Amino acid sequence: MPNGDYYIQMDSLLELLRHQPVIGLVGATNSTTKYGNIIYRDLLRKGFQVLPINPRAETVDGYPAYKGLSEANAHTAIDLLVYVIPPKYTQKSLEQALALNLKRVWIQPGAGDAEVRSYLEENGFEYVIDDCVMVKT
Repeated sequence: MPNGDYYIQMDSLLELLRHQPVIGLVGATNSTTKYGNIIYRDLLRKGFQVLPINPRAETVDGYPAYKGLSEANAHTAIDLLVYVIPPKYTQKSLEQALALNLKRVWIQPGAGDAEVRSYLEENGFEYVIDDCVMVKT
């Protein structure tokens, strides 16, 4: 069961979403059966500016994709990172996010685990974990 801090962070990130932040989607993909594409298209349809981040993609749905957080953030300052990748990769990407001071993150169900949660807590991230951004926007 989430604690009170979870709900404070959820409220804060939901408020951020009301102001149409720039979202970096880590794990965006062209595969229409994967959440990296489903969430990407959903957020675009809702009017968000979404930067697709995938080291193996040149484009996602015809839009330029970024190889990593540094490249995407240099193009347009990212307000919120949304993760749709396996936890072991989420952990590595969060280390890069911390170095870039990108500390507002949304960890989709399946993209986090206990280690990811501990890393977020230990490093002062503002985060939501195991909740779907599509449902909340």
